[in-house]
Amino acid sequence: MSLCMPSQWCSNLRETVHGGLVRPACLQFNPRTVTVHQTRRRCWTQVLVVRAAEGAQGVLTQEQKDKERSEQTAKLKAAAEKEMKAVSEAINQQVSTAQGGPQSADSATAPLRARLNRAIEVMQEGLIERDTEVRLLLLAALSQEHVLYIGPPGTAKSELGRRLSRLCAGSFFERLLTRFSVPEELFGPLSMRALEDDRYVRQTEGYLPKANVAFVDEIFKANSAILNTLLTVLNERLFDNGTDREQVPLLCLVGASNELPESEELDALYDRFLIRRQVSQVSDAGLLAMLAAAADNSLAGTGLASHRSSGSEAAAQESIALTFEECQEIRQQALRHVSVPVEVRQLLADLRTHLREKIEPPVYVSDRRLVKAVGLMQVAAYTSGKDSVSLLDCMLLQHILWQQPDQQSRITDFLLSQISEDDGLQSASYILASIFSRACIVLTQKGENLASVLGEATALKESLVDKLISLKASQGVGRGSNMWISKQETDSVAGSLRPKLEKTRKAHEALLDEAITLQVALGSHIDPVIFSTEMPKLWSDMIRNAPMDQVRPLGVQQSNSFRSQANSFASRPNLVSDPAQQLAEVDSQLERLRKGRSA
Repeated sequence: MSLCMPSQWCSNLRETVHGGLVRPACLQFNPRTVTVHQTRRRCWTQVLVVRAAEGAQGVLTQEQKDKERSEQTAKLKAAAEKEMKAVSEAINQQVSTAQGGPQSADSATAPLRARLNRAIEVMQEGLIERDTEVRLLLLAALSQEHVLYIGPPGTAKSELGRRLSRLCAGSFFERLLTRFSVPEELFGPLSMRALEDDRYVRQTEGYLPKANVAFVDEIFKANSAILNTLLTVLNERLFDNGTDREQVPLLCLVGASNELPESEELDALYDRFLIRRQVSQVSDAGLLAMLAAAADNSLAGTGLASHRSSGSEAAAQESIALTFEECQEIRQQALRHVSVPVEVRQLLADLRTHLREKIEPPVYVSDRRLVKAVGLMQVAAYTSGKDSVSLLDCMLLQHILWQQPDQQSRITDFLLSQISEDDGLQSASYILASIFSRACIVLTQKGENLASVLGEATALKESLVDKLISLKASQGVGRGSNMWISKQETDSVAGSLRPKLEKTRKAHEALLDEAITLQVALGSHIDPVIFSTEMPKLWSDMIRNAPMDQVRPLGVQQSNSFRSQANSFASRPNLVSDPAQQLAEVDSQLERLRKGRSA
């Protein structure tokens, strides 16, 4: 056969073959010292060597290779799409089940939830713009914690305490403190009869040590004689009466003040109030509703006083009344059955660090306050029909951790940013890239590590599925995910979170799609070159960043122009299609060339 080819073909072939795609077979080749005719010979020799090295099928089977790869690609796409569809349906099913309310999440709490919703309605009746205050107060009673309302006079602070006492069907104690208040006003007078017997005992019946619900106005005017005893009553629920230590059946103490404490000796008392809420006057938008209600005799006095109860309303309150024992049982069940996930605990730790290091002046959060905050969120989750505390439940922390009212907005912003921001997205991307690189190697080498890499890809897929469930559940805020967050707060949180969560969700879905494609590819033992079209970004990153000894075994896809030229040239009638005969002919031509050069 002729070694000479048309110069244009030889030029194109030389550019393709010797341009770096394959290594020249003729080690003596030097384009500076050989003639054009010799260059053509070397190029044709190279083509024959390459074709022979590819095995019995040769270049003529490239179309078959392309067809096989196309079939593998189609199967990979179909299998990945089928798996992604099944996973998406499972995610949606789990999210809808979780958002189906207590009937689907925990049927045992459904009657309790309905009862509490009715209690909230009764406590709100006749009050304007006090939805948040009512919900926080009832939640505090169920958690056996205390509430502090800070605001100007005439904003229904004492009325909220009275309504809670009527709901709890227990004894109610109310006092207004001054700088001259004495312990007898809170804890009862000394027993004269006991003094005759040399015993220092107080008559506590009808006073704070015997109350289920208490309201103390101007709480921070308590003097040191009152303060020490009050701290023990609030925290330990104990009262030292003479030589006896008595249990105090206090569910909740509602403290009110027109101003924040200024003395350091009041810091301990301030820390005893887990929930803090700044109460403002009714807004201009709600003022008309309040005046209209007052004109209809639905409200009395300033429009924020006690609602006139009818017989039916009294019966309704009796049907939803909560006893001290019931509140205790609810709290115990919540602490026993509601878990606190790692991400919630991490959020609490990050928030305390943020308050201590990023805010001026630093906000001190005691260990006791953090522990009590977790318990309150457990009660909130339990009464909302959930078995674990979610990140959205952490929005209650905006009413717990601030020291100054203006710090509440900063806490809210931090919580929103942490809930919507996902640090795990970048980590998942790095993990996927690492698994992809190893998958390309094991698919090329057919090594024993294939099962290990497949297991890692499956674990990554499951992790992304769990995260998507969490994200989609978070996007459901505003549909009853937490009954203790008011509608106004829910709408505000939803407006801030949904755009960010939607962006994060789409990014996770894209990662999940790639993880599923990689998992299916590993299970099917496909040619890794297919990744160049199905997962181009991961493929290009791997080719660019991986060591050459890992990339070289993967091979390089020949360009379409080279394939068409090679196939066209191979179709010439004077070519030999048998690879063995091709090799023999090449060896013969090389031998003749060497003899000619030596002569």
